[in-house]
Amino acid sequence: MKNNGGESKSFREKYLNKRVILIVLGIAIVVGGVTAGALLKASENPSFCATCHIIKPYYVSWSEGALLDNKHAQEDIECLDCHHRTIPEKAMEGINFITGNYYMPLEGPPGDRAMCLDCHSEEGEGMSWDEIMAATKFEDSNPHDSHNGQQDCNLCHQMHEKSRPMCADCHLWKWYDDLDESWDV
Repeated sequence: MKNNGGESKSFREKYLNKRVILIVLGIAIVVGGVTAGALLKASENPSFCATCHIIKPYYVSWSEGALLDNKHAQEDIECLDCHHRTIPEKAMEGINFITGNYYMPLEGPPGDRAMCLDCHSEEGEGMSWDEIMAATKFEDSNPHDSHNGQQDCNLCHQMHEKSRPMCADCHLWKWYDDLDESWDV
């Protein structure tokens, strides 16, 4: 195509005018936004987590296992109820998965006492700490009234692997025999 001076127009002049560039850019932004929104919504579903091969064993354990994570699933507790992630953290997890920049086992939430008591306390509609101690008072000991002082819950209670009473490092209590299959003593 020739311009008014009889010269041929370049590819850029023919096809890449500002209006076309803005339209294509606008479409790309809309498609990217819709895709990101759909991925964020999908990531709220625990089965979405299982699409990552490194997460699949955790999801299987949560959905059908005998561990503490399955007990939480039976109470309608989902992954994101404990694994709180911001949008940038979720994006970084996706990038780390794609690039292989992660270590096994994966690092989870802190599992500290405060996190657990968000649900397992009077404020979280669970039992108070005194009620937890009363419920676990055995004839010979009380694992929640430790001579070591207040401990983080994850020292004994594990979500994605068998739990193990810290007391078992030094003590042989009778109540170990009453623990279910989610415990290893």
